[in-house]
Amino acid sequence: MSPLVVFVGPPGAGKSTVAEIVGQRLGVGVRDTDQDVEASEGVSVQDIFIDHGEAHFRTLEEKAVAAALAEHDGVVSLGGGAVLSPASRAALAGHRVIFLDVGLAAAIRRVGMNSGRPLLLGNVRTQLKNLLDQRRVLYRDVARFTIQTDDLDAAQVAEKAITLIEEDR
Repeated sequence: MSPLVVFVGPPGAGKSTVAEIVGQRLGVGVRDTDQDVEASEGVSVQDIFIDHGEAHFRTLEEKAVAAALAEHDGVVSLGGGAVLSPASRAALAGHRVIFLDVGLAAAIRRVGMNSGRPLLLGNVRTQLKNLLDQRRVLYRDVARFTIQTDDLDAAQVAEKAITLIEEDR
C-alpha cells in the first residue's frame, strides 16, 4: 500500500487544507500525521512540545510518518518538521511527494503573528524565516514536484496538485 500523494512544506503552506480538498475531489481518504500523533497521545502537538519537548515529539512524528506511508493509500499531509528526520526522508523515497512552497510574507499572513504553533513562539517572523531557511532544501530533496503557493488559494493549489497527480500516474 502506498499513498496517492504526500504533501510536505512549512507552516502556512496549506498542507492540511489542500490535502482535504484533494482527498474530497479524488474521493480518497486523508491522513494528517500531526492529527495521528494527537490522536495516539490524547493531547495537542503544542502540549506535547510543552510537556515533553521537541525531541519526544519528533520521535512520535517519525513513527506516525512511517505508519501513514505504510498503511494509507489516499492523501497524506506531513507536519512541517517531519523532513528533519533522516528516517522519514528515506521513507519518502519513491513516493509521489509534492512540496507546497511558500514565501515568508505569505506564510506570515497565513499563520498570523500570534501563532499557537510551538516552534513559532516568540518572534514569529524570525522563527518562520529560520524554519524556511533550514528546511527548504529538505523539502526539495524529498519532493517530486513543487507548487509555489504564495499567490494561490487552497482550491487553486489543490487543482495544480491534482493535475500533477494525474499526469504522473
